Amino acid sequence: MDVGFAVSGEDLSPHPVSSMSPVVEEPAVPAAILPPAQSQMPSRLTSIATWLAVRVFPTLLMVVLLLGIWQVACQHEGAALPSPSKVWAESHDVIVHPFKGVSFDSSGYHIDESGEVGVAVHILTSLRRVALGYGLSVIFGVALGILIGQSLFAYRALDPLFQVLRTVPPLAWLPISLAIFQQANPSAIFLIFITAIWPIILNTAAGVQNIPASYRNVARVLALRPLEYFTKIMLPATVPHMFTGLRIGVGMSWLAIVAAEMVQGGTGIGFFIWDSYNSSLLTDTIVALVWIGLVGFTLDRIVGWIGNRVARQS
Repeated sequence: MDVGFAVSGEDLSPHPVSSMSPVVEEPAVPAAILPPAQSQMPSRLTSIATWLAVRVFPTLLMVVLLLGIWQVACQHEGAALPSPSKVWAESHDVIVHPFKGVSFDSSGYHIDESGEVGVAVHILTSLRRVALGYGLSVIFGVALGILIGQSLFAYRALDPLFQVLRTVPPLAWLPISLAIFQQANPSAIFLIFITAIWPIILNTAAGVQNIPASYRNVARVLALRPLEYFTKIMLPATVPHMFTGLRIGVGMSWLAIVAAEMVQGGTGIGFFIWDSYNSSLLTDTIVALVWIGLVGFTLDRIVGWIGNRVARQS
């Protein structure tokens, strides 16, 4: 056997010579120069503070500025509108106790019909109507949008009719709905449905019509069944258009219910506004307007969030 000599200082002892390449060890990096784990990512507190500074602070600053201008412009005697301080003073009970006259339990909430209820109770009543009317408009709107987007004959037959009907103002449908249903609650639900359905139909149809031809060719080559084509080709391609229509529709449905309840009376946020105005409680009307804006903003964000989740998963 071949024997080599490894020389290290005075050591002349024989060592076998290996046929493998020598292993060279990387020099160890001193621990002192390694960056700490915390420096590789910002802390959670810093992230939250940055998000608040970028997203929330500009809006809060603008709100404070507008409230200040409103206060200065309307604080003098004889002003047409009450100032923010006057709204707080005169409608303090409405602001602080929005759920007056309602009780909650395991089965949901119950409204006290015998007494006066708070503004949030009217909001809940309006939201229940919106949920029914908007839900129906989503089901029929998406189905009709897919139909006229897929079929050229259906598009030529229905699109001109839809273009005419969508220009009819929501309140113009109110006499028709009252004549059909003879009751205020189903009439309001129908009004929401007929108002919200048009943007859903048209945007869904536009999304289907804009599916790239290459996607359709792939579906033909793979011989996808209708359900597979819908879930793997059509839905992912039409989600942006579809949810644009759904966001427009939910905003229009919220506008329609307020207008309908103003005219029909009974319960709901629209009735609360009209009743406050007739009772010369303008500060209560302003509080209700703030509630309407916040609820409408929340509904839009909820539909947008659902759209983002569906787009990621499809």
